[in-house]
Amino acid sequence: MPAHAGLLLDFYQASTGAESSKGSGFGGAVPAAPCGGAEPLRSLAARCFDLPKSEAMLRKHVEVRKRMDADNIIAWEAPEVIRKYMSGGMCGYDREGSPIWYEIIGPLDAKGLLFSASKQDLLKNKFRDCELLRHECEKQSQKLGKKIEMVLMVYDCEGLGLKHLWKPAVEAYGELLSMFEENYPESLKRLFIVKAPKIFPVAYNLVKHFLSEDTRKKVVVLGSDWKEVLQKYIDPAEIPVEYGGTLTDPDGDPKCPSKINYGGDVPPRYYVRDQLTQPYEHTVVVNRGSSHQVEYEILVPGCVLRWQFKSEGADVGFGVYLKTKVGERQRAGDMAEVFPTQRYNAHMVPEDGSLTCSTPGIYVLRFDNTYSYIHAKRVSYTVEVLLPDAASAQQIQQLGGEKPAPGPLDPSP
Repeated sequence: MPAHAGLLLDFYQASTGAESSKGSGFGGAVPAAPCGGAEPLRSLAARCFDLPKSEAMLRKHVEVRKRMDADNIIAWEAPEVIRKYMSGGMCGYDREGSPIWYEIIGPLDAKGLLFSASKQDLLKNKFRDCELLRHECEKQSQKLGKKIEMVLMVYDCEGLGLKHLWKPAVEAYGELLSMFEENYPESLKRLFIVKAPKIFPVAYNLVKHFLSEDTRKKVVVLGSDWKEVLQKYIDPAEIPVEYGGTLTDPDGDPKCPSKINYGGDVPPRYYVRDQLTQPYEHTVVVNRGSSHQVEYEILVPGCVLRWQFKSEGADVGFGVYLKTKVGERQRAGDMAEVFPTQRYNAHMVPEDGSLTCSTPGIYVLRFDNTYSYIHAKRVSYTVEVLLPDAASAQQIQQLGGEKPAPGPLDPSP
């Protein structure tokens, strides 16, 4: 065992109170701890064998395990709303014996979950999923007589849409990805994206900075032949019928819902809040009988405008327009309306939304108070232009033609 790995192992054993066991395959004793003996070496590999960075990563991991009560987390029962509506699940094994995890993106109601459960419980639930997968790898190692340490993932992106780009949802998902990266390094074998819609490059661009360069290299977008590609890596008997295989639930259900949760809209009866506190970048006063316009230039088709705003005292109108003349201010009636104007009770519940910009040009977000002859409106807002990831956008475009060989996305930032 390398000397620096031995130092990390000593620290890890001291931190966890783990006993040593022989025969680890690492040339010496490893801790018989819940994390598994490979954890120090994983940390080293994840930090390019930089000892101080690896030690910091391992220390943080030990703290997280204590905070999550990792030794007992498998027995932890998540709140009902999470159990019912958090999509995804483990189902089957690839041809090398690694567990397979399916993420079902489209039906996931991120807003409903964040309104119904604490972020801490959502993180804890995902940590529990990771522990289940880790335990499954250990079982497979014993069963097959070889080291199984990585997981294959399949992301079903059918139905991915603008609702999934809601800023609090993206931030929460980023925390989940960061937790996986920081606590389970070197655990991902391959991540297949199937049924990716045109908006996928924008969504991927929002979260890719949470992923390490090594993880990005393992993300593969599949085309219309995705079922055939999956069968190259997974025996059809291990793939649900829903995904091109022959596996069903005992009752014959082709989706295998006993193993994979398909989520769905969270009923409002679960809600414990109707909004999340969000900071706003700008505040303006829209005078009575007036409007306030904010312009954004869109250079690349497929960008997404994302906004959130609140008003004080009373409602406010809002709409989005596309300029027909560049270089001069235009009235609403002279521009092309691309997001119909309507009045929002943003003084009661903050408003948020997004728009895919299929045409380059100058987009105008207009806060309308022309209907009010008495009251000015104070409006706080944040507007962002979300760019598509160039590599994945190009790959999805290419996948519309002939069947190319699967390849990872460009790992560059």
